[in-house]
Amino acid sequence: MSNYFRANVEAMASYVPGEQPPRGTQVIKLNSNENPYPPSPQALEALKNIDGEWLRRYPEPFGGQFRQAVSQVLGVPGDWVIVGNGSDEVLSIVIRACAEPGRKVVYPMPTYVLYRTLTEMQAADILEIPYAEDYTLPIADLIAADGVVTFIASPNSPSGHVVPKADLRKLASNLSGVLVIDEAYADFADENALDVVQEFDNVMVIRTLSKGYSLAGLRLGFGIANPQLLAGLFKVKDSYNIDAIACTVGTAAIIDQAYKNECIVKITASRHKLANDLKQLGFRVWDSQTNFLLVQPPQNNAEYIYQQLKAQNILIRYFKQPGLDDKLRITVGTDEQNQILVEAIQGLGIGD
Repeated sequence: MSNYFRANVEAMASYVPGEQPPRGTQVIKLNSNENPYPPSPQALEALKNIDGEWLRRYPEPFGGQFRQAVSQVLGVPGDWVIVGNGSDEVLSIVIRACAEPGRKVVYPMPTYVLYRTLTEMQAADILEIPYAEDYTLPIADLIAADGVVTFIASPNSPSGHVVPKADLRKLASNLSGVLVIDEAYADFADENALDVVQEFDNVMVIRTLSKGYSLAGLRLGFGIANPQLLAGLFKVKDSYNIDAIACTVGTAAIIDQAYKNECIVKITASRHKLANDLKQLGFRVWDSQTNFLLVQPPQNNAEYIYQQLKAQNILIRYFKQPGLDDKLRITVGTDEQNQILVEAIQGLGIGD
């Protein structure tokens, strides 16, 4: 078997997503940062009205309808938008276009582990620079590394913190490579970097409809960057990477900002309540501007709690890796789901 694959593929580990139980399984699923509320009614109506003729033909290759919706909602020119089969594909397009053996991809850790997987696929060099304990960005080290691509997730997962725009501007002005600001959770945050991307030719902001828009099952994301930067990315994009259903439903969803904002308000309120409830049980809870919380149990028994909750059909995320193996990441669910979670944790004797 080893002769089939490139040496770097043989050596790399696969990305392991959060557990996805079979459809219909009765679980409280708080492990993949999915939105607990249904998609926009307008998006569901658009899905019902899909024309079979749209499925017979190939889709528009650049997702033009959705690009224009992004332009309308976010106030950026349509030709500054690239659409992907989820934001993960946009990340992959950047790496395919820029990374190769001998060129370096840089990012602070801990962060989204897919950055490593995508870079290893290209056999490019990887430099992971540790965050400070308080998640202060290691700006000087990132600038000194000067990667061909530098990834900054803001808000970051699993920490939930937002990187100050002053730090992003300092990076952008001192890096010779592409600065990718991964804003998968920006819909939950107090600020974003859309103005930064319009100030620098080497900056790209990436967004998804999986989190704020409740469309994780649809697979639709996009990037925003100067058209000169996008021109190189379009060269390696798959020819028809956005299907007609995703483009149509995603367009309806992103236009319905009122519904999205209503869901964000509810999730933010639930996040504050869940954080306070866990603090009452003795957990350390990091400040978050996302739809999840990073927490540390008072007895440093994170894996035990994860396993015990899983046995009760409550799924949260445990990362068995240095720096995170004493912590848990918990998606904010509905208030009812969060209450069941808190009571289950209390049932384990935590907080007594």
